[in-house]
Amino acid sequence: MSERVRVDREGPVAFVWMTRTDKRNGLDLPMFEQLVAAGEALATTSGVRAVVLAGEGPAFCAGLDFAAFMSDPSVAKKLLAREGVANLAQAVAWVWRELPVPVVAAIHGACFGGGLQIALGADIRLAHPEAELSVMEIRWGLVPDMGITQTLLPLVRPDVAKELTFTGRRVKAPEARELGLVTRLAEDPVAEARALAETIAAKSPHAIRAGKALYDRAAGLGAGDALALETELQLPLLGSRNQMEAVQANMQKREPRFDDV
Repeated sequence: MSERVRVDREGPVAFVWMTRTDKRNGLDLPMFEQLVAAGEALATTSGVRAVVLAGEGPAFCAGLDFAAFMSDPSVAKKLLAREGVANLAQAVAWVWRELPVPVVAAIHGACFGGGLQIALGADIRLAHPEAELSVMEIRWGLVPDMGITQTLLPLVRPDVAKELTFTGRRVKAPEARELGLVTRLAEDPVAEARALAETIAAKSPHAIRAGKALYDRAAGLGAGDALALETELQLPLLGSRNQMEAVQANMQKREPRFDDV
């Protein structure tokens, strides 16, 4: 099986690269499998404090490689067979939400269909001003089914989500930012994502993980449970080695030295 995904490490930051450049990182079965495997492996890799998700070549990800799927009808069954919370098609996006550390997507070129849903699985999305995004499944007579109910709806109004889904229109990055699909624009998304990930990685890893868990878990809770969650996540941090190191580093005006364990 040829390589579709490569994982690089730069200290506490991991880079996950989609590398099927001849197909604009189009998604075939090996790409699905390798992306999920990369996310699952990073979840248990010690020392990783932030992840950058990006595509090599002219595009972030142009979506499903329909020629590959049409040539083998069994692939659809493999993608849609449910094991646990998400099937394989959904896991390729959902795995980044399940990762305990922040994930930053660096978007350039085409970010269509399944590619957009992968990007929506990230916590933060930085996009080149000329990047184009689309919920493109309607073009093929399909609905988006790669976790979009959990990733798009918290970002945009339901009517906006429906308009994008019903039309499949391509949205340039500046409009995507206005709609809420993109966090901010960047002339060099990978460089900006690297800088942001390095900033995150320099903070207390336990507080960062708790912060991600706080917002991800609170979304489906009522007020009482959400407020209780804040306390639940705060208590283990108070007086911990990393929390005390953060206080001491600030008082001594030096860079903190945090533990990952």
